[in-house]
Amino acid sequence: MGGNAPGTMGAMHVDFQLVLLRRMADHNPDLVEDARRELGASVKDMREANKRWQAMVRSPRARSAAARYRSVLGEPESVLPRRLGDVDCEARRWALPLWPGLRFEVLVGPDGAVWNEWLVRAPGAVAPEPATLDDLVPWSCTVDEVARAFAPARPLEGTAPTRWGLAFTAPDRDGVRHEVVAEFTWGLLQRTAVIS
Repeated sequence: MGGNAPGTMGAMHVDFQLVLLRRMADHNPDLVEDARRELGASVKDMREANKRWQAMVRSPRARSAAARYRSVLGEPESVLPRRLGDVDCEARRWALPLWPGLRFEVLVGPDGAVWNEWLVRAPGAVAPEPATLDDLVPWSCTVDEVARAFAPARPLEGTAPTRWGLAFTAPDRDGVRHEVVAEFTWGLLQRTAVIS
């Protein structure tokens, strides 16, 4: 991925953040606009970064997903062993300037296949503790944080590979409980809808 300064790791980091933002733009265009400006990128830059990413993903000579992230983001900030059921895997994490309290995490299986890719809370960062619907502000919580806060939460199939949903019950500020659906992109809360 080229970017504003082709060949530099910094530009590749910017491009990758623009790819994440492109997926979030459907839900929160104002937040995405502010973040894009913070990166010093234009709408055209975001479109071009996404086009380069899609070309890289779909190329017949494409690297594995795990190798692709390393080539774009460099060496992970941390590599942690993770056990899912009876299978050992690795959680590789990278810092991204737009979200200093989060890390981009890629779960890699023993065969090198990527099982999941999303934003998670950074080690040592203060995690939010949402207790009511008012606390569920876009970009404030990760999937895990919302699932823990409003357990039991039921996972819902997303509309794209980078999107997830959760259904759960949560109180409003007056304590009245509601059935809620929350939508996430790249693991970050985008919006909620009260169903009943």
